[in-house]
Amino acid sequence: MRRVISLFDAALACLDADAPDEKVASTLAHAEAFARGERPVVVDAPPPEPIRMPGRPARPRLVHPRELPRRGPGTDEGRAAFIHAIAHIEFNAIDLAWDAVYRFRGLPDAYYADWVSVAADEARHFRMLRTRLRELGRDYGDFDAHNGLWEMAEKTAHDGLSRMALVPRVLEARGLDVTPGMIVKLRALGDEATAGILEVILREEIAHVAAGSRWFKWYCERAGVDPATRFRELLAEYARAVLYGPFNLSARSAAGFSDEELEALARATG
Repeated sequence: MRRVISLFDAALACLDADAPDEKVASTLAHAEAFARGERPVVVDAPPPEPIRMPGRPARPRLVHPRELPRRGPGTDEGRAAFIHAIAHIEFNAIDLAWDAVYRFRGLPDAYYADWVSVAADEARHFRMLRTRLRELGRDYGDFDAHNGLWEMAEKTAHDGLSRMALVPRVLEARGLDVTPGMIVKLRALGDEATAGILEVILREEIAHVAAGSRWFKWYCERAGVDPATRFRELLAEYARAVLYGPFNLSARSAAGFSDEELEALARATG
């Protein structure tokens, strides 16, 4: 009799995959199996392992953000580096979504459905960007990158409320702020192919950040705390060094930010 693969087993397998093609293929396969009801959420599953670095390829080399050269998309090299940076964010986002599934237990079925869906979207985004990189004669791993997204996952591994507040709603939501301007700049340079990919990503990332908002508010309601107040406290505790304005207020509002939370973001950035 074939052993049933639980959703937590599937999430861990995707986290552990170190080759990009393997991580993407495994993610899409397990997401499809989950949609068919073949990856159950096992109530009495063993507890999650302590958080650690997920599977990564040997390249890109991870460096401090200050060590990354600033390149604009106006040259072929700069455009490739720019696409690589976005691809690296999407690669990290696959792991962030699976860790949200794997690490936090005893939650509603809708929570797990949301983050499995996000993982699959991020895998598609990474695949589109890597294909575009290859069209430009480069590949994922050809440029250095940083580890800031996963570092925040490590800091919030103890608490689902903090994770929902800070990873989707602070770090990943940064894409909502900067991507519209990137699309305009790429179109001005005649790069319709990359601009079209970023339009898809922007549209779907609004839904991803909205999932973070939804589950952050669910955690706050369960804990009996005010979401706006707790968000402001978490920004002060964890996020001052990684917050940058200006903010895309309409996109963030569509992604579930309240007026009070948008004001808190503005105050946190001075």
